[in-house]
Amino acid sequence: MQRLSILLALLATPALAATGPFFSLGNTDFVVLLGFIGFVGVLIYMKVPAKLTSMLDARAVQIKADLDEARALRDEAKSILANYERRQKEVQEQADRIVRAAKDEAVAAAEQAKAELKATIARRLAAATDQIASAEAAAIRQVREQAVSVAIAAAGEVLASQMTAAAASASIDDAISQVEARLH
Repeated sequence: MQRLSILLALLATPALAATGPFFSLGNTDFVVLLGFIGFVGVLIYMKVPAKLTSMLDARAVQIKADLDEARALRDEAKSILANYERRQKEVQEQADRIVRAAKDEAVAAAEQAKAELKATIARRLAAATDQIASAEAAAIRQVREQAVSVAIAAAGEVLASQMTAAAASASIDDAISQVEARLH
């Protein structure tokens, strides 16, 4: 009861007392309350709350679909990124292998070129040695031939100076008899 009296005391404010009873068409607060209740009634009759609820539900479904699509796109982007990172790693490893192979081939080619150069130098040295030996042999042979020519010429001169006509004739006859003996 005490509560009811406090409630009535609060409702009996000087503003209410000055305007008269609350449930009167002369009270603007009551008229506004009736208009508000009528407006809410019209909204309910026109099923505006159901339409708003369905619109909000449709919007919630659309937002949920957008979020799911965004998650799917994010997951797809993550997988594509992981795929590209994996491919980049593979390409980098392949490039490293190619560089290592090229370096190894370059080292092998340099070693082969060194070996071929050594072989070429050895062949040229051998050819030069052969040419020197051949030139040396030719020079020795030429010196011998010259020595023989000089010796023959000297012997011819000595024999010519010592030989008489009778001795020359005897020498020729002796040479002819030796040739005849050998031919038979």
